[in-house]
This record gives sequence, structure tokens and C-alpha cells, in this order.
Amino acid sequence: MSFNRRKFISLTALTAGTLGVSNRIFGSNVYNAHNDANLPKAIRDLQPMVSGIIPITVAERKERIAKAQRLMSQEKMDAIFIEGTVSCYYFTGMRWGQSERTFGVVIPAKGDIAYICPKFEEGRARELILPVFGEEVRCWEEHESPYALILGIVKDRGVVHNRIGMEERVRFFIANGVKKLATGFDIVDATPITAGCRVIKSKAEIALMQKASDATIDAYKAAFTTIRVGMSQTELSNNISSAFKKLGFNGGASVQVGKYSALPHGSITPQTIRDGDVVMVDGGTSCEGYASDITRTIVMGKPSKRQIEVWNLEKKAQDAAFAAIKIGAPCEQVDAAARAVIEEAGFGKNYNLPGLPHRTGHGIGLEGHEWTNFVKENKTPIAVGMCFSNEPNISIPGEFGIRLEDCVYIAEDGAHFFSKQSISIDQPFG
Repeated sequence: MSFNRRKFISLTALTAGTLGVSNRIFGSNVYNAHNDANLPKAIRDLQPMVSGIIPITVAERKERIAKAQRLMSQEKMDAIFIEGTVSCYYFTGMRWGQSERTFGVVIPAKGDIAYICPKFEEGRARELILPVFGEEVRCWEEHESPYALILGIVKDRGVVHNRIGMEERVRFFIANGVKKLATGFDIVDATPITAGCRVIKSKAEIALMQKASDATIDAYKAAFTTIRVGMSQTELSNNISSAFKKLGFNGGASVQVGKYSALPHGSITPQTIRDGDVVMVDGGTSCEGYASDITRTIVMGKPSKRQIEVWNLEKKAQDAAFAAIKIGAPCEQVDAAARAVIEEAGFGKNYNLPGLPHRTGHGIGLEGHEWTNFVKENKTPIAVGMCFSNEPNISIPGEFGIRLEDCVYIAEDGAHFFSKQSISIDQPFG
């Protein structure tokens, strides 16, 4: 689970420059504008931790394009089209966003990539496009068809299979516009290409995700020292955001209190922390676009016996899920392992409540949620380079919920956590 960082990213995308989006904060003016005197000491004392960050190199992006082209040949596609969203950033290092005017990139199975752009935006597009990822920009005037330009690039690069892939975020009106013009072509799903590349992370990508995870833990640690009886969820959430800023990142977290923690994605009801309440914090940040997603659950004051028992059961389920992560094993095996622990303790089977109402984990990378998932019937083999959240959740409606979430990456020697697990209900940080 995670806070809604998609809107957050879209607002920063247009000003991030040719190297793409990062949730790091640039410029000392940000710190000057932030009134440190009003911050709790634990947050005020935090220092930036952005040193040593190594962006994805041009060479790595070129290899991504080459891999996509190899996959296109295997999948018998002549080209794929991507709008200016996350996958565009993954391959080219630039992100544009989406509007009613078609902008995007065509990656052919053979030959150089090319961009489609509204003519009046050409200057801005050329500013953002790195020449090493294609210099060709085909522009359309307001009364002209961008779909004809997409089809024209595909034909110019050479047609073998008469199949054009559309990345999953391409809107229907664009895919349908190309389809109407592309007589004799099949318009197909490009996910085998985009996911085929993005789901396997390189060591450079994992290093960026590690930095985002480290920043999240440090922000949480500082903000958790400020929790007190009478604090609103908004104040705690603001403290977490302030901690991220002091560390040099943009980030945030949702906070759910008491009975509202039983709702996996929370409630819009304003909440105040009282003695004995469960407090669930779920959020993260990103580094060069690569996300973290961490949940910690504690109790304000002395926890009850039942709260301790359920928390310990949740930790046992998270441990079982981690132990089930084996290279080559199907992803569904991880969900089954966590679910078995919770169900054997007497909670609801399948998704019934009280119990575990959702999958045990999701893929994570440039997006907080991406391919593939620890979920029943997902036979995808776990492979080196995959990254997932591990977050079984116990929801008890009307009472409370407990979720522990740490993300993992798969190395040659097996699974590793990005963040140390919680130790106990009163020791949320390993």
C-alpha cells in the first residue's frame, strides 16, 4: 500500500529537466523557505542525505531500448508506442505527461526511436529530449492527425509482422485513432515489452530504491518521536513530510488511527490519536523516480494483550511471506504462505474479514505499484531483479488493523529487504 504519489509526480514532471523526475529537492532555497524554528527538534536536526546518488546512465537507457527491441522481435511486433509517461521516462530519461494533444515516442523493433509532438510544443520537446535517444521529432499541427505520424514512423522503420504495440497507459482515443488508419495492422498490448524490461531491475535501479527506502525510515524515525495523545493525523502526516524535506526528498505518508486502521486505504474521517490507539503510517518517497513504500504500525501508550497478539501474528505472516520468496517459485506461493499463517490463527479465509483482505504484495520500481504481484493464481516465476512489497495485513473492522510493510529485492542469492523489519509493537524500527 502507499500514499498517492502519482499526482505528486505529475506536478513535478514538467520541471525536472532532461534527466527525468526525482523526488529529491533541488536548491538551498527550499530549506530557507522552510521554517525550521517551528519543527520538532528530532526533525529539525535531520541532515540532507542526497549525497552519493548516481542517476541512471545513458548507457543503461540505451540497453533498455535494445532489450525492448529484442523482445519486440520475439513477440512479433514492428514497434511500440508510448505516451510521455513513466515508461517513456524509463527508456528515454524524459517525461511529458498526458493531455488531449498526443505526444509520445515510437520505439521500433529496428532503427532509431522517434517522437510525436504538437508543432507548437516542438521547442519544449527538443529541450527535454536527449539527442542520444533519438533526434527525430515529427510534429502535427492542430488540424492534422498525430495518428498518421505514428503509423508513418512504423512504416518507415520497416514492417515485418504488421503488429503495433500500445503501452498500457496509452489512452483509448490514441490507440483507436491509429487502429482506424492502420489497415492490415493489428494493434496489440505492449505490456510484454514494457513490463518485460521494467520488472527486472538493474543494480543501479536497486541502489536508488535503497536510498529512497533509507530516507523513508529516517523520516519515520524522526516523526514517530513526535507522536503524542491529542495529535491529529494531519499533524503527524505533516511532520513526516517535513522530515522528508529536511532529508532532501519530497515524500509523505497517510496516517490512520484506531478503528480506521482496519481500512487498508484509510478513511476521510478526521482522526485524533488517543491513548491505546493503533497508529498506522504508510508512505514513502522516490529517488530519481524510484519509489519506496513502507508501513509501520504502533500503539499510542501501552498496547492491549489483543493488540500485541494480532501484531505478533502479522509479523509472523510477514516472515512467512519472506521465507516463501524463492527464485523460480510462482509469485502466488508468497501470498499463500502469509495467508496460511493468518487463517490458521482463526481469521477469515480468502479475503473475508476479519483477516487479510488483499494480496500480500505488489511490484515496485518507478511506480509505487507495478508488475508483478504476490497474489493467488499469479504463476509468474520469481526472478533475480524483481522488487516487491511484503505487506500482509490483518483488518478487524470496527476495532483496528495491523499492517507491516517492507519492500524486497531479489538478488542472485535470494530475497533481501530494503528496510529492516519492525521488531515488536513498541519497536517499529529494526
